[in-house]
Order: sequence, then C-alpha cells, then structure tokens
Amino acid sequence: MRIKIHDVSKEFTRKRRRGAELEAALLEAAWDELVAVGYERLTYEAVADRAGTSRPVLYRRWPSKRELVLAALGRQAPPLPDESPDTGDLRGDVLALLRLVVRRMRELAPVREVLAAEEGQATELSAYLAARNQGPGRDRMRTVLDRAARRGEIDAAEPLPDRLVTLPVVLVLHDLFMARRTPTDADLEEIVDRLFLPLVRHRRGRHT
Repeated sequence: MRIKIHDVSKEFTRKRRRGAELEAALLEAAWDELVAVGYERLTYEAVADRAGTSRPVLYRRWPSKRELVLAALGRQAPPLPDESPDTGDLRGDVLALLRLVVRRMRELAPVREVLAAEEGQATELSAYLAARNQGPGRDRMRTVLDRAARRGEIDAAEPLPDRLVTLPVVLVLHDLFMARRTPTDADLEEIVDRLFLPLVRHRRGRHT
C-alpha cells in the first residue's frame, strides 16, 4: 500500500511567494476559478485555496470581486503588441493593422469563450477588454498615419481627430467583443474602403 506524503517544504515555499511572482499566481488562480465556475459563483475563498494563500492577501490587492476578475482578464488578454505594419501605402497599412488585431484576438479564444458564458457580466467585461486595446490601437494607427503623411498620401497640416484615427480599430473591437463575431477580410476591406479612407480623403480635399 502506497502512502501519499504531503511535501511540507514545497508547500511552505509556495506560500512564501512575493511581489510579481505572487501576483501572477493569484491572477492565474482567479482565472482558473472563473473558467471553472463563472463570475457569479467565484469567491475569494476558492481563489485563495487555488493559490495556496489567504483571502486577506487577495483583498489587499483587489478589494472587490469585479477588480479581481478584471485584473485576471487583463493578464490573460494583454494589449496589442507594439507593431505598426509598413506595406508602402495607407490602405495596405490599415488593412494589415486590422488583420493583426483580428489575429491577436483569435489567440484569445479562451477569453472570449469565458465572456460568452457570462450573460450577466459579459457586457462590462467585454467593454473593459475592448477599451484596453483601444489606446494601443490608436497609437499604432497614429504611426501608420504619420507615415502616410510623410509619403504625401494625407494632409499633414491638420492632425486627424482621435475619433477618426481610432475608427477602424474600434469597429473591429466592437465586432470581436460586443457583437461576439470575428470580422472577415471582406468586413475589414469595407471598413477601410467605404468608411475610413473616404473620411480621410475628404479632410485632405478641404485643404487643397
């Protein structure tokens, strides 16, 4: 008969985690619990048990369940990478960037599955992830547009407003997180050719 021996030394080491290592373990435990039981049934006690720690350790960092879950989601779904495509023209750059967004979000399929199962909280959680990617998307678009201005494709005399700059990325993020559908390549081309580029070119025409 085999007797299972509990390794006390390993347990002690695990409980002595500090700083970033401890926070990563807590958020991983919160994510695993969210996947297992959903938002409504998730408790601090269950997360603490998974992480091998105590509830006060969680409460000190995330005073509410909402904050804990958002932090766990944020860790599973980091913002867009620091990459701005350079294809040689504005249309190609914007399309390449939107394809990058879609590809990145496809990699987050487990996160989107969790959101789809959370009927009561899905809207808030989805909006959080969409907003989390909107800023990086705007920055990537600014880089693309600055490049286009240097090539003479758009007017550099007057900066484009943020709402116009973020329009393509916001529409894609809306489809991915709010409408819960993955845009096709035809959808991306429609956003660029029928919405974004006509607006940008209209502004250029006003200054010629």
